[in-house]
Amino acid sequence: MLVDCHVHVNAFHPPHGRTSRALLGRPSFRYLRWRLGMKGADEGTERALVAALAAELAGATEVDAAVILAFDAVYDREGGLDEGNTHLHVENDYVIELVAREPKMLFGASVHPYRRDAVAELERCAKAGAVLLKWLPITQGMNPADPRCFPLYEALAHFGIPLLAHTGGEKTLPNIDISVADPALLVPALERGVTVIAAHCGTRSAPGETCFVDTFVRMAKEHERFYGDTSALNLPTRAYAYRRVLDDAAVREKLVHGSDWPIPPIPMPGNHGLRGTAALLRERNALRRDVAIKRALGLTEREYWERAGMLIRRPERAPAP
Repeated sequence: MLVDCHVHVNAFHPPHGRTSRALLGRPSFRYLRWRLGMKGADEGTERALVAALAAELAGATEVDAAVILAFDAVYDREGGLDEGNTHLHVENDYVIELVAREPKMLFGASVHPYRRDAVAELERCAKAGAVLLKWLPITQGMNPADPRCFPLYEALAHFGIPLLAHTGGEKTLPNIDISVADPALLVPALERGVTVIAAHCGTRSAPGETCFVDTFVRMAKEHERFYGDTSALNLPTRAYAYRRVLDDAAVREKLVHGSDWPIPPIPMPGNHGLRGTAALLRERNALRRDVAIKRALGLTEREYWERAGMLIRRPERAPAP
């Protein structure tokens, strides 16, 4: 089963979640809204975004299912909700509602490890069919090496739910603490039996940032349960890492398919030539284009395309054929 393990939706109003005014005004976020034709920030905008995603999934016959990611709020070190630093919040219940009516969508939960009910919320999400847990530490304000995370790691291992954790830089969302971008901080999760997928393989999101690709490569070889997803590697700022991870056979075997939809995949002329780039850009479906770019780069082996489906917690409801 070909699963895209990294797909986003937005929430603009309670009870689905919220998007802050600061985030709505960021150039990167404004571009995404323009690309998708999202003019407002209300319930109608939510429906339009989900409809656009459902249409692209229906048209992407190569993709059997996609993990739709919730995004928890920020919590402080005492376990209290930090509304001031919460710029994006997509409730677990909203994603549960979406996947219940869309057969190609799977539930990706998000639970902040500092919240007082973290383990209970994870258990609730597991019962609701969560196939993985999503974190973006530099934006959600969590340190994966903090002992406050350890009870949640033990619960993840118990339920067999992998952790999809952002590594490296981030430009779409505001950053709280860039020091927690290092994949090495995920070692405590591995030590407690959690399967970890390092989103973006530790790549930087802009020139001048710290690059953690070498750390990702080392950890992929040292830890059996450590993987990296290829989401957003089809961006000019991250594509530099392709040869590093594809040309090393041991690392290539640890790559997992993800797109980071709705981030648009952009083929690089240096990799595909002008004609090849133009041909890839003619594909308007972003999910299909992401697949096509990766296949053109040589990611043709079945093991890569099926790896996400093997790693996620198996849902009770299979996607439509």
